[in-house]
Amino acid sequence: NKARMSAAGIVGFALEAAPRTTRAQSMDVLSSQANIAGYKAVLVAAHHYQRFMPMLMTAAGTVKAARVLILGAGVAGLQAIATAKRLGAVIEASDVRPAVKEQIESLGGKFLDVPFVTDEEREIAQGVGGYARPMPPDWMRRQAELVHERAKAADIVITTALIPGRQAPVLLKEETVKAMKPGSVVVDLAAAQGGNCPLTVADEVVERHGVTLIGHTNLAGMVAADASALYARNVLDFLKLIIDKEGKLAIDMKDDIVAACLMTKSREPELTS
Repeated sequence: NKARMSAAGIVGFALEAAPRTTRAQSMDVLSSQANIAGYKAVLVAAHHYQRFMPMLMTAAGTVKAARVLILGAGVAGLQAIATAKRLGAVIEASDVRPAVKEQIESLGGKFLDVPFVTDEEREIAQGVGGYARPMPPDWMRRQAELVHERAKAADIVITTALIPGRQAPVLLKEETVKAMKPGSVVVDLAAAQGGNCPLTVADEVVERHGVTLIGHTNLAGMVAADASALYARNVLDFLKLIIDKEGKLAIDMKDDIVAACLMTKSREPELTS
C-alpha cells in the first residue's frame, strides 16, 4: 500500500507511528484503541467464564472471587486491571518494566516480580518510547516459570504483550494451558501478531485442554461508538498540525510528530522544512 501511495504521489500519514511523548498523547491512536481493548477483554472473558467474577455470600453458599492474571501492563493491561477490579476479581499482573509496579498496585492488582540479576536485564527492562523490549533468554525463562505457577491458580488470563515490528512474544505456553483449571478463559490481545499463546486462533474462540481461548483481533470495534469518537479526536488533533489558519495543507517537517508520521510524500512542493 505504501508503494502504491508513493507511486500515486499521495501524502500519507500513519498515526500509529506518532512518538510516545506528552505533546502527542491526544493523537495517540494506539493508546486510545488499546484502552478500549483492555476494557472489552475483561467483559468478553466474563461472558465466557461460567462463574461469578466477585465474591458473593448468599443463603445458598459462598462464591469465591475469580482470580485474574494479566500479562503485560501497558495501556490495555492497566485498563484490564481496572475493569476486572470493578467487577470484584482478585488480580495479579506481570510486566517486564519495573516502573509499572506502582501503577498496577494503585489499581488494586498484585505485581508479579521477576527480579533482575544482571545490569543488562535492568537496562533492557526500562523499555523505549513506552514499549517493552525483548528480554534476555534467562530472564524470560524465570518469568515463564512464575507465569506457569500463577496461571495454574488463575481462572482468567488476559495477555497484552506486543513488541513493535516483531511477532508477539510467547508468554503462555501450551504446557501452561494444559495445567490450567478446566473452565478457565484466556483472552489473547496479541492474536493478530501471532498471539502470546501458541494455541490462540486469530478471530476465533476455541477450546483447548478444557480452556477457552479467545482470539478476537478487533476488540475496540466491539465498543464501536466510543472507539470511533476517540479515534476521530486523535485524527482531529493531528490535522491541526498539518493545516494552517486558512485551512490549507501545511506540512511542517520540523515538527517531530509530523515527521514521524509521514509515510509517503506528494510530488507537490507543499512540504516545508
